[in-house]
Amino acid sequence: MMIKKSSILFAAALTAFVFMSSCEDGKKKEEQMRIETERVEMEAAENAKIELEAEKAKEAKIKEEARANSVAGQAMTNENLTTLAGALQAADLSTMLSEPGEYTVFAPSNQAFEKLSQKKRDELMLPENKEMLSEVLTYHVVPGVINSEKLAAAIKGANGSYTFKTVTGEELTASMSGDQFVIKDGSGKKAQVILGNVPASNGIIYIIDTVLMVKK
Repeated sequence: MMIKKSSILFAAALTAFVFMSSCEDGKKKEEQMRIETERVEMEAAENAKIELEAEKAKEAKIKEEARANSVAGQAMTNENLTTLAGALQAADLSTMLSEPGEYTVFAPSNQAFEKLSQKKRDELMLPENKEMLSEVLTYHVVPGVINSEKLAAAIKGANGSYTFKTVTGEELTASMSGDQFVIKDGSGKKAQVILGNVPASNGIIYIIDTVLMVKK
């Protein structure tokens, strides 16, 4: 009987030991699983952060390239448009012509500005005349993208003289002289396009040889 009782006690003890060992193993496995889950979650979060930063960097690069290729950006890098670039900055219009949009810009060359009297140029660049300068420059900006094919078709469709509005609401008139575009302002002064159809990230540029002025 003693042997049988001892056997029962041993069996019970063994069962308890196995049970406790199993519980301990279960706890270890749960802890390992928790640690592994946290590791995977941390890696996923880190990868998501890296991907987000990469996406932001990509977007920033695209925006920077767009600004560099914008109307204002090209004016700043074109040696024939340095006066215009300075005027845009003085009139606080660089941002407008750097941002996304659709513009057709008749950009006066350096020589175009030199046709103005020194007195007029000095007057336009005075800080107190910033609004006047802005009006002059925006008179050269047309909403929408009008490439040379569209402009030629519009002139032909309007019997040789196509009138359109600038962002100021004032009008310009386009015509042809041979195979060259001619732009007439409100005062009747004409500017010839010396380089056209220059693509920009936010529109298209025509370089002209005369500064256009609104009729007063």
